[in-house]
Amino acid sequence: MGLLSRASYVLRSKFNALLNRAEDPTETLDYSYEQMRDELKDVERGLADLVAQKKRLEVQRERLEKNVEKHNEQAREAMRQDREDLARRALEKKQQKLDQIEEMEEQIASLESTQHDLEEKKGQLQDRIERFRTKKETMKARYEAAEAQTRVSEAMTGVGDEMADVGRAIERAEERTDDMEARAAAMDELTDRGVLEDQLSDEDAIDRELSQGRSNREVEAELETLRSESGQSSKRSKKASEASADEAEAEEDIEANVDEAAVEAELEELREEEADADETT
Repeated sequence: MGLLSRASYVLRSKFNALLNRAEDPTETLDYSYEQMRDELKDVERGLADLVAQKKRLEVQRERLEKNVEKHNEQAREAMRQDREDLARRALEKKQQKLDQIEEMEEQIASLESTQHDLEEKKGQLQDRIERFRTKKETMKARYEAAEAQTRVSEAMTGVGDEMADVGRAIERAEERTDDMEARAAAMDELTDRGVLEDQLSDEDAIDRELSQGRSNREVEAELETLRSESGQSSKRSKKASEASADEAEAEEDIEANVDEAAVEAELEELREEEADADETT
């Protein structure tokens, strides 16, 4: 394959690819349908012209037939007047008219045959157009449904061109947000460390450190106060616990003494009852 042939082939292939991408099947179907309707209109106009031509020939034939009758009358009248020469001339004209009538009848017959063929082709074309219209609408519905399904699928999966743009926009927004957050954190850190100073404030790094030291001392003082209060509370709680323990032990001793005396009294009563029983026996 030569260089020019290869270049021509590449150009045709690229042009064909561009056409395929630019082609809308629904528009193509509508255009084809309109083309077929235009063809039907052309057939109808041709049929109308043919019928009009046939009517003109029929009118001329009727006029020639009338002339034939006229020439017959002229020939008879000439013979009655004993003018054979005039009769001959009338008959010659009659024959010419008859020849023309015969030729016209052939033309009319040919036009009628053509008209019949065109009417059949018109009917076939109408049927074909109707079938194509039905198929066209079906194909358009299928294509639109498939196109809608594709758009929904692309939107759900994020692989469509528009969704890809949205995804890239989100990524750019996230990157810019991360950058701004990192920048803000860095500025806060540098400000806290005293590397950067607030231009609208009269305090410098030393003032901030002194202020921080005062705050720390105040916090430590409060903590010391809380520790002292907590220590005193612990001592009071310990003393109260010890007193409660002593009182509990005393109560237990008393209860133990009371219980033993009661037991001894009951035992003594039982012994006396047994002794009385023995004496009675």
